[in-house]
Amino acid sequence: MSGSGTWPARPSKAARIAAYIGLAVLGVAVGTAGSLVQAAWFPMGLLLALLGAAALFYGGLRATGTQLGVVTPAAGWVAAVLLLSAGRPEGDGVFAGGLGEIVFLFGGAVLAVMCATMTRLPQPGRPSGRLGK
Repeated sequence: MSGSGTWPARPSKAARIAAYIGLAVLGVAVGTAGSLVQAAWFPMGLLLALLGAAALFYGGLRATGTQLGVVTPAAGWVAAVLLLSAGRPEGDGVFAGGLGEIVFLFGGAVLAVMCATMTRLPQPGRPSGRLGK
């Protein structure tokens, strides 16, 4: 931060769009990897998959400073998980069905909601907006 007390310029619209697209792609990758890991190394794989999802959602919030930074990777994550859970007409699919898959699906959704509803910290050097401070 410069000594004049000004904030750095806001990223351009193209940079923000690219960041959101990148977060959506990361959401698909984390959802796919988590789907495979949670079933392969149960129960530690389930924990690892949920930690990866939480890190992505919280990282999106911190990187962008907006709830859209959580919603975008969460949408990619949900799309990947639902497509992998749907299976194919031949009967084969990634999810075999069971408690681990249900915990992974609902746990990831709960983590996304938790991260999206977190309060943002006040920006340094700016008033907090709270009365009496």
